[in-house]
Amino acid sequence: MHRGTRRAAGHVVVIGGSIAGMLAAAAVVEHAGSVEVVEAHALPAGAEPRTGVPQAAHIHWLQSGGAEAVESLLPGTIDRLTAAGAHRIPVTTDMVIHSPEGWYRRWEPATHFVITASRDLTDSVIRGQVLSDSRVRVRTRTRVVGLTGGNGTVTGVRVRGADGAETEVRADLVVDASGRGSQLPEWLREVGVHGLVQDRIDSGLTYASRFYRAPVPTRGWPVVGVQADPRLPGPANAGAILPVEGGRWHVSLMGAPGGRPTRDTEDFARFARTLRHPVLAELLAYAEPLTGVSVARGTANRRNHYERLRTWPEGLVALGDSVATFNPVYAQGMSVAALGALALRDAFSTGPARGWARRAQRAVGRPVDAAWALAVGQDMHFPTTVGRRPNPADRLLHRYVGRLSRTATGSFRAATALTGVLALQAPPASLVRPGVLLTALRGPSRPPLDRPPFTPAELGLLAGSSGNRGPGARRPA
Repeated sequence: MHRGTRRAAGHVVVIGGSIAGMLAAAAVVEHAGSVEVVEAHALPAGAEPRTGVPQAAHIHWLQSGGAEAVESLLPGTIDRLTAAGAHRIPVTTDMVIHSPEGWYRRWEPATHFVITASRDLTDSVIRGQVLSDSRVRVRTRTRVVGLTGGNGTVTGVRVRGADGAETEVRADLVVDASGRGSQLPEWLREVGVHGLVQDRIDSGLTYASRFYRAPVPTRGWPVVGVQADPRLPGPANAGAILPVEGGRWHVSLMGAPGGRPTRDTEDFARFARTLRHPVLAELLAYAEPLTGVSVARGTANRRNHYERLRTWPEGLVALGDSVATFNPVYAQGMSVAALGALALRDAFSTGPARGWARRAQRAVGRPVDAAWALAVGQDMHFPTTVGRRPNPADRLLHRYVGRLSRTATGSFRAATALTGVLALQAPPASLVRPGVLLTALRGPSRPPLDRPPFTPAELGLLAGSSGNRGPGARRPA
């Protein structure tokens, strides 16, 4: 048990065997006599698709803030991931990114990093770490159908097994990590908690993704991405190529209403060429498709503001996608879940016990605040977005962040300020500190790049991989 612990839980029930659920189990296990994860589906034995996770077909990464949270909860996990083939990519040193303001430079030294891997691999490594602890067990093919308790306290859950029979499972703490399909808002109404505020901001992006056999060694290969620009007319589109395990590239393309990608394999490369720069399409000309195209349309930002409720039952905490989901283009979901689980663990070291669950829920909400500000602060400016439109203050802030982003194309200090926020290791408010404001006012200290900043060695690898046409990127100056 961690030093200074003032509160302990006897039996903890975690709803959901997702990454958020497993990290929740890791967060509470040192403070509990036993932990039971209740999962509606079977869990795979290894790095295989898990039922109920359609988003696994699309690109994922752990921001350095999320990766460090995972490592704090489960020491050794990042080493296990990289040993299994995941990539630790320095930011922005090994990133070729075309922002709305231009190409970002590949600054050294790296100040942050991302972990890229398939969602199946990340799921598997984290799940294996958690379930190696004998105090954690899993009840699969069992669905939670409600909460039990009364007088402002949750005392357990009602579950329905594969045979349809319902039983009650008592718990000193229930953690809802059941994901975007969570029924917690309805369950709260059933136990007398009302007044929940819910937000939904949807830019309408559709995702299309597939795996390719990489034409080059993927270890040390950069992430390549083209971001959408909300200032341009027509449907916004974007895309990225991530090196992942197995010598593969994981590729996702995104498009807004009026210009969405489809499941048609022949359309995939064509759509990549409609992005603001054709670098992705030209790289894919070297690569061999390994899968069909998976499409997802549910990319809205959704949030349950549990932290605002006037009353919150003891014995209950929610985290992960049960609290908020984000447009996946910002790659925040897994990292926010990890930071929420870390906040839950740390909450056990604060007391007193009365009102603990409400304070823990508010602590879980803090990393959500930062990610929500980033996602919504960008999405609201796309013309296809529904749920919120920018007011004058929003537009002023967006113009400032755009200026800071343009400065970041030629200023290490500005780039570091931006990546610290994107990595979920600095609050958005840090972007308006005096030093950063002055940097944005001065503008970039180096001229803009006019081509993707591939290194000569990377261009050489591509040139030697096949006779296909290359990425149209001349050797950097």
